[in-house]
Amino acid sequence: MEEYINEFQYYVTGELNLSRNTWESYRRDVTQYLNYLEKYRHCNTPDQIQVEDLRSYISSLSRHNIKASSQSRKLSAIKCFHKFLVLEKYVNKNIAKTIDTPKPVRRVPTILSVKEVDLLLNSLNQETPIEARNKAMIELAYASGLRVSELVNLKLGDLHLEMGFVQIYGKGNKERIVPVGEVAVESVDYYIKNARPQLMKKHTDDLFLNGRDGGKMTRQAFFLIIKEKTKAVGIHKEISPHKLRHSFASHLLANGVDLRLIQELLGHEDISTTERYTHIQNDQMNQTYLKAHPRAGRRPKK
Repeated sequence: MEEYINEFQYYVTGELNLSRNTWESYRRDVTQYLNYLEKYRHCNTPDQIQVEDLRSYISSLSRHNIKASSQSRKLSAIKCFHKFLVLEKYVNKNIAKTIDTPKPVRRVPTILSVKEVDLLLNSLNQETPIEARNKAMIELAYASGLRVSELVNLKLGDLHLEMGFVQIYGKGNKERIVPVGEVAVESVDYYIKNARPQLMKKHTDDLFLNGRDGGKMTRQAFFLIIKEKTKAVGIHKEISPHKLRHSFASHLLANGVDLRLIQELLGHEDISTTERYTHIQNDQMNQTYLKAHPRAGRRPKK
């Protein structure tokens, strides 16, 4: 089946204009699929593949405990391959058309409690330019729920501190306005006036600069900063910059902010993405109930 995969490459990269990384992923997934069909279903040409063969492959993924998200990705590649076979008239019908893509299981995100956030933020200082930058970044990340990519890509012109908001260009370069609280405004303002000039080695509009060559801060560097700061105050959860975003959303929801507003603040296109934070609240409510109710944790005696 190698010749079909080679032609499939031209379709994916040429006609669909997908990236090299996407193509490499598609190639691996389709090759694995075709190898399975040849070995276990004795399908040596595309016209021999039946819907039962595809279902058999999907079942094998489940038996090997392949995550639903990975199954979904593999099936997307396979569906694309079968569509290509029909377009090129190698087969008469698309046998993958009737196969439903498995829905990934949404995990409840790990978040920091309000107490833990206070512990983290209160531990930050402005004693050096680096520390002032770290404080400004962490305060702003939590205050506005920014994605880490949005945070590190901020320009000076995106800030409107006197009016208390930042202008964000998120996924798909979509613009949104996000409010910033007074504490974060003060931290960012202090950083710009007192610390950033000392970090700047050349003219740049990037807001947050590294301490090595004055270049733009990276996602990886901020991730390490968050890990270091949370560990230093005794927080042992697996924390990342994105967990600050989760915490921002969960804390707003807990304080009665409407889910649609949170969706807008986070820049989610689909409300279902934002709705996962309700699961956090439901889980926390359940845990609170189990701890507080006198008969929640034991069975009554007969």
